[in-house]
Amino acid sequence: MPADRPSEEQNGSDARKSSPAAPNEAKSSPAAPNEAMSTTDEEREKRRAARRRKRTIQRWVRRAGIAIVLLAAAAMLGVALTIRHYEADLPSTEELKSYRPPQVTRVLARGGQVVLGELFVERRTIVDVESLPAHVRYAALAAEDAAFYEHKGLDYPGMLRALYKNLRGASTKQGASTITQQVVKNVLLTSERTFDRKMKEVILARRIEQELTKNEILGLYLNHIYFGHGRYGIEEACRYYFGKSIREATLAQAALLAGIVKGPGIYSPRVSLERAKKRREYVLGQMLAKGFATAEEVERARTEEVNLAPAQEEMRELAPEVVEEAKRTLRALVGPDADRGGYTITTTIDPTLQSKARGAVRSSLDAYLKRHNMVAPLAPGKREPPAFEGAPKPSGHRVYAGVVTGHDDTKGLLFVRIGALAGAVDLRGKSRYNPKDLLPSQFAKVGKVLRVSLVDPKEAAASAADPRQGAPEPPHEEPPPEQMPKEKTQPAGLRLELGPQSALVAIDVATRDIVALVGGYEGVRAGLDRTLAKRQPGSTFKAFVYAYGIHTRKLTPATLLETNPAALKGYQPNNYDESEGKTPARLREALAHSVNVAAVWSIQELGPANVMTFAQELGIESKLGADLSLALGAYEVTPREMAAAYAAFAAGGEYKKPRLITRITGPNGVDIQLDAEPEPKRVLTEEEAFLMNSLLRTVVERGTATRAKALDRWIAGKTGTSNQSKDAWFVGYSMDIACAVWTGFDDAAPLGAGETGAVASLPAFVDFMREAHAGKPKRAPTEPAGLEHKQIDPETGLLAYEGQENAVDEVFLKDTSPDAGVDAAPDGEADAETGAAEEGAEAGAEEPLPVIPVPTLKPEGSPGEGEGEHAKEP
Repeated sequence: MPADRPSEEQNGSDARKSSPAAPNEAKSSPAAPNEAMSTTDEEREKRRAARRRKRTIQRWVRRAGIAIVLLAAAAMLGVALTIRHYEADLPSTEELKSYRPPQVTRVLARGGQVVLGELFVERRTIVDVESLPAHVRYAALAAEDAAFYEHKGLDYPGMLRALYKNLRGASTKQGASTITQQVVKNVLLTSERTFDRKMKEVILARRIEQELTKNEILGLYLNHIYFGHGRYGIEEACRYYFGKSIREATLAQAALLAGIVKGPGIYSPRVSLERAKKRREYVLGQMLAKGFATAEEVERARTEEVNLAPAQEEMRELAPEVVEEAKRTLRALVGPDADRGGYTITTTIDPTLQSKARGAVRSSLDAYLKRHNMVAPLAPGKREPPAFEGAPKPSGHRVYAGVVTGHDDTKGLLFVRIGALAGAVDLRGKSRYNPKDLLPSQFAKVGKVLRVSLVDPKEAAASAADPRQGAPEPPHEEPPPEQMPKEKTQPAGLRLELGPQSALVAIDVATRDIVALVGGYEGVRAGLDRTLAKRQPGSTFKAFVYAYGIHTRKLTPATLLETNPAALKGYQPNNYDESEGKTPARLREALAHSVNVAAVWSIQELGPANVMTFAQELGIESKLGADLSLALGAYEVTPREMAAAYAAFAAGGEYKKPRLITRITGPNGVDIQLDAEPEPKRVLTEEEAFLMNSLLRTVVERGTATRAKALDRWIAGKTGTSNQSKDAWFVGYSMDIACAVWTGFDDAAPLGAGETGAVASLPAFVDFMREAHAGKPKRAPTEPAGLEHKQIDPETGLLAYEGQENAVDEVFLKDTSPDAGVDAAPDGEADAETGAAEEGAEAGAEEPLPVIPVPTLKPEGSPGEGEGEHAKEP
């Protein structure tokens, strides 16, 4: 190869230069040139082959290097594009710095020690991770991420192992999540097992590690994770499982809690104590291996027994009405932030009195069922009321007279038909109407007519229109087989409405704090709070009429009031007691015996508008009408309003709006500003209030509320019963507590013959007040200066003559006694009690209506027919 020659010659020359002995060797050996030439050629060829190989290798190395560079660049570009793709819709990590997960809002009783109820979307209580014991933090790390404080958010070896296993299985079966990644997954992303979510998780984990401290990340983790049974976060978990704060947890308890996180449905000690202990053992072993705990500490924890706190999830709340009102108040103050929780609401409720109040209401309502023979087992009577006919209405709370058609003891169902609708009452478990847990076939016999309401009126109305719910087709007129329904619809859900409901409000006279609040028998969350329901107060309203008369000096306790309906013009109610109405009666006796005509005559003389304004000064905010029927409680008010108004009498004539909530603390520990409380206002002087106390005390001593004498202490108050006994009241007070009790049906059905305030409501008052005053000293009003006592003639109300044997002592405001000319009975004075005798008598004999709609508030003005008179009262 010519091209190689110069190089070979050059090589030969080099060789010669490097071998000075070559000429001498050539001279001494004639064959040496040929041998040297042959050797040189071979060497040259070898060198040429080596050079060629080297050049080839170099070319491929250069090519490989270029390829590697290009591939690396492509990979980097691919990674960059991938990251950019996933970053496009990544959530911001900024929100983690001010992250507020849903927490529990607690409603506390007076004193802050008893929890009345909890409000939550997720049951969680935030704790500062810095305040946690070291062994609690280490237990969590040992269970989930022992190298948490060493890595930068990602466990790369673990990720490669998980990726290998997932690729082998062609699905995402195994994760390799650090605590940081779990925070990302639980807070910023979702828990779906996809490669897309994992990529986002990896990116965000690195980002979070750069923006948050390790303790901040650990705090997010411990406060967010789920521990089973509806508990989120380690604080709520410790309270649920061990009944204590996580700050008080032992090493063994912390290890058990940390072990639950892996699978709450598997490792919860309430699911399997054995599995929970094994998981705890693993966590303790990890803590020892990682140096998080000493051998002695671990050994003690291994031998510690697992003592779980009693589960209280199913316990009925003490005061659900209060919890609901606290919820409404919080939302009004902070808006949608209320849903995030974390607030602490302190109320005025006394837990002991609240419990006694609920018990008193239930005992009274149970007694009603016994009086009316409505305690199961129930059987058809000789005169069953007519059952409802037709289709139920699709809205509103309505009560229907349904007839029992059958039973299913296996499912606990009592079948009841309401007109065209087939329904069923679920009788499983003990309840108000089935305290003995009777089987449906034992509870009520076929043919018995029961008061029921629809659980879902709209769904029930649609069901009633379904041809499968209708009456059976007559014989020989069956539709063709293709038109026959293939299956029967499910019966509509029904609830029993056999008995009435009650409400009780108790107010501390000194502070006007509401110490007990009962809105019904059941006591369930989101139930109807009847302390806010508007109902006719009947004769309890008469106290306001007479108080205004005393206040204006137009009436005194000895004023003679007309009791004859014929003496009235226009509106003429009747009196319950036929012996009344023959002669005028003194105000004290007219109030004690609840004489209707006397109250109507009095308001006529005083002016209905004036009495209405006076009642409003005493806290009656409900809509009132300025007409004569106002005297008999024709206009609806709430039990809370009545209790607050009577509390003003007990407090010496000063009205103060009752309060239920005293403090609300936010999640950050700062108090929320409550609405300013109105200033107390004096409505009556102390002397006027003392006269009212004396008059209302007579109601208890010898009037319609003598049953209250069983309390054996100073009690004053007034009974009330609306027309047809639809509402029964007793509002009374001691010097310590004012209490209003209302009883009636939600649909305003008559309570029945003989059901007056003294019968239906006074017993609950007596039972509650007995418990509320247990161990307290007896107190009576102190008579203020400015009053004077006089002996008067009980027949005329005038001053008694000297030595008159039947003279009675009476108390008067200064300068208003009969000798001052105030108590001469004016012409035309009259009197009134709460129900018309004629209508009351009819109500006693009236049969229950098949359907009774909820009454609506009448327009301003006089009440409708039959509502202006107070029903019978003894």
